[in-house]
Amino acid sequence: MIGPWGYDLIPEEIEKKSFDIIRGLVDLTGLSPAEAAVVQRVVHATGDPAFAPILAWSPGAVAAGAEALAAGTPIVTDVEMVRAGVSKVRAGRFGVEVTCHLSDPTVAEEARTRGVTRSIVAVERAAAAYPGAVFAFGNAPTALFRLLELIDEGVARPALVVGVVVGFVGAAESKEALMARGDVPWLSCRGNKGGSNVAAASVNALLKAAAGEV
Repeated sequence: MIGPWGYDLIPEEIEKKSFDIIRGLVDLTGLSPAEAAVVQRVVHATGDPAFAPILAWSPGAVAAGAEALAAGTPIVTDVEMVRAGVSKVRAGRFGVEVTCHLSDPTVAEEARTRGVTRSIVAVERAAAAYPGAVFAFGNAPTALFRLLELIDEGVARPALVVGVVVGFVGAAESKEALMARGDVPWLSCRGNKGGSNVAAASVNALLKAAAGEV
């Protein structure tokens, strides 16, 4: 069905056409179906094929993330926008809880008292409550830096870290610190690019892989 201005009206057709275009724009050679799904979902979410060559993951990380979600592993996000972007329907199929501690009533007060960001306090609480979660961070470099410290301290043991934080202060550096690690599965992107949509798109691709839909 076509609207009066010539645009597609059927959601499935729009998505199919979008992914057909994406496959013609990015090189998916050598990727597993799940890895290709991550790349395509991120490019689709951002409208930016330039994301394809800057995405990276540790060996086996995408498969590990999909397996963890299929087993019901909770997801912790750094901001509410990432939490909102994760498909509740897909997460619900596996009983996956999607949480964000940034808006907890006492987080801001503790952050002011300690002189740190709310993101640091939030990730500390999240790691204490869900040490083995899939952590999906798209906005807060301080949260990603602190999570890496919590891993070193033995507090957090993530099933996967999706670290795609965006910005010009600490974003590239925190992601490079994540990508230098060999003790935790990770999915990330190089440079200053990233964001809530990238984090959510990555998780949604993993949920599709968990359901065998890629």
